[in-house]
Amino acid sequence: MCNTGHGKAQNRSNTDALTLDTKPDVLKTTALAHAAYLARLPAPSTLATWDVLEIGSGTGLLSLALASAVRSLTAVNAAEGMIAVLRAKLRAPGAPPQRRGRSVVSNLVLHHVADLGVLFKTVWGCLKPGGEVMVTDFEDFGPEARRFHPEARMDGVHWHGIKRDAIRAVLEGPGFGDVSVETGFEMEKMVLAVPGNGVKEHKMVFSFLICRGRRPAAG
Repeated sequence: MCNTGHGKAQNRSNTDALTLDTKPDVLKTTALAHAAYLARLPAPSTLATWDVLEIGSGTGLLSLALASAVRSLTAVNAAEGMIAVLRAKLRAPGAPPQRRGRSVVSNLVLHHVADLGVLFKTVWGCLKPGGEVMVTDFEDFGPEARRFHPEARMDGVHWHGIKRDAIRAVLEGPGFGDVSVETGFEMEKMVLAVPGNGVKEHKMVFSFLICRGRRPAAG
C-alpha cells in the first residue's frame, strides 16, 4: 500500500487507539457532545425506540454513552485499532450487546473527510424515511481555527473546522429537510503557543456546531 496522507493518518489512529481514552480533551468533548445530543433528542420513551449508527466512532466513547438510551446502536470506524479497543470493551462483563442501527451521529469526524458531499449522500442512504442525522464538529471561525490540531498532527485533517453556511448547503444537497446548524457547546483547549514549537501553553475556546437534518418521511 502506498504511504499516502490517508494511510499515515489511519496508521496514527491505530496507534492512538491505545491511549485515546486517557486524553482529557477527548473525554471532555465526548461528554459535552453527549449532553448536547440528549438535550436535543426526544423524550426517553421515544428515544428508546431509535436505532443509531455512529460514524467515526473511535473507541466507542460516545457510542457506549448513548447505547443505554436507544434501542440499538452500531459503531463504525476506518481504523482497525479503534474497533479492536471497542470490541474489547464489549467483551467486558456488563457491556451492552452489539446491535445494528439507522439514525446517524458523529463527533469530531467531519473535518477529517475530504468530500463532505459524498459523506452525506452515503448517510442519506443509511437512513430510513423520517430518519435523522445529527453531527458535531468544531467551527471554522477563521485562520486561528487551524490551531485546534498541532502542526505535527495535520495528516488526515482536510478542514480546520466546519463553516456554518457550507455545512448547511452540504446537508441540503441530498435532500435533507429541517436542516439546522447551531452552536451546541464550547470547549476550552490548550494549543501551541507558537505553531510548530511543541509547547502547549495557550488556551483557546472552540465552538462546536451541531448540524442536523431529517430524511423526509415517505409520501
